[in-house]
Amino acid sequence: MMENAPLVGSGASASFLLGQKLDSIPFSIYQLQIILVLGVVGFVEGYDVALTGSLLVLAKEPLHLTPEQIRWLAVGPILFLVLGAFTAASISDRLSRKTVMQIGVISTTFLTLLIPLTQTGPQLLVIRLLTGFGAGFAVAAPFPIAAELMPAQHRRTFGAIYEVMLASAFTLLPFAGFVLAGNPEGFRVIALPGGLALGVVPLLVHFGLPESPRWHLSRSNPNAAVEAVNSMIARSGGRIPPLTIAALRTGRETVHEALPSIKALFGPGQLRWTLIGTACFAAAGTAYYCSAILLPKALIDQGAAVTLSFGLSTLLFMATIPGKAFTGFLMEIIGRRWTITYCFAGAIPGLALMALAHRTGDYATVAMSAGVIITGLTVLSSFTAVRVYLSEQFPTPLRGRGHFFGEATARIFSGVLMPYLLEPYTGSPTIFFGTVAAVVTVGACIPLLFGKETVGQLEMVTAAA
Repeated sequence: MMENAPLVGSGASASFLLGQKLDSIPFSIYQLQIILVLGVVGFVEGYDVALTGSLLVLAKEPLHLTPEQIRWLAVGPILFLVLGAFTAASISDRLSRKTVMQIGVISTTFLTLLIPLTQTGPQLLVIRLLTGFGAGFAVAAPFPIAAELMPAQHRRTFGAIYEVMLASAFTLLPFAGFVLAGNPEGFRVIALPGGLALGVVPLLVHFGLPESPRWHLSRSNPNAAVEAVNSMIARSGGRIPPLTIAALRTGRETVHEALPSIKALFGPGQLRWTLIGTACFAAAGTAYYCSAILLPKALIDQGAAVTLSFGLSTLLFMATIPGKAFTGFLMEIIGRRWTITYCFAGAIPGLALMALAHRTGDYATVAMSAGVIITGLTVLSSFTAVRVYLSEQFPTPLRGRGHFFGEATARIFSGVLMPYLLEPYTGSPTIFFGTVAAVVTVGACIPLLFGKETVGQLEMVTAAA
């Protein structure tokens, strides 16, 4: 049809003009609504995924978990999350952004709702493996959506609010574990909030999120793109003129008949950015997964009481709430690269304190608490910048697949390999915390030495690819 004809002209590209219009929409309650809906998704998915750390402790005795079951419960869900994310990567950019997210949200909440019915260790393991696969569709989905819906100057606002809500879930879990420690039904009770979200969150996503205009344009559907932009303008108060299809046709043709192959992630001009974004996430993810999955067990193995281990884990993730907000503020002031470097390098003293706390005698708890707070404020708060930075490495036709691929590949290292290798050594503070510190140190150098700054309009920062 003529109305969906290629957008040909001599000026700036149609995608650039569309992005310029999106970036000009004044921030309003509507954008805040989008952020909060995505934040609720983050809270629920974070709760469901991070539940493993609490289950390792609370379900061990009631379900008579064997050492092999404990080890696979620690790493198996993340392995299946990676498989799910790779599956999602293969269909992202083809299906709508919302559809991919809904697949993950519905499957993870339904499966978490089955945990209270679990009677044996193998049943729990199967449920967590399937939950991990479903989570692969959901955990990365909010960032391509937000990168394409948020005006450039407010992507940090989304990153900060989303990660704070995620941190709230991570904080709630060990606190709930602290309260339920010693209760044989504790592992069933702690799963209920994540499972009961099945009746709420899918509806919020369906009615509260628009489809990405940039995605519509990349799929050769300019009319839908214009309609989506104008709906956002109207719901934001109609303070700027609507976009017209004629305005887009002043741009030269940028709409492709077919999406580029996923091989384009490794092609000339793109491979470097794919590797850098993935490496940054792998370094941050190592600190997170070793904390969320293994830290309570590590502290117990190193001589701490169960309640103290959950208390320190709660303190760790509580510190990320102000830390992630500060990271969101900082990333627009000094840029993504310097912010990520600061977060990674700043964690090294905290990890050193945690590694050496056992040598401080009566001050061990104080030293461990100080290390926990420093680590929470820095590397565990880096995701506000790291995940936005990862999405900004890819042009729109590759963003969905690129972000999913980057997070999935990084999780093979950070969420599967590192916890699997470190689980037998959780009783050694030098090996456990020292290994995490070594990975974080390498990660601090990557964006600064090899990365590019990505503050600005998406179509500008991805032009090199």
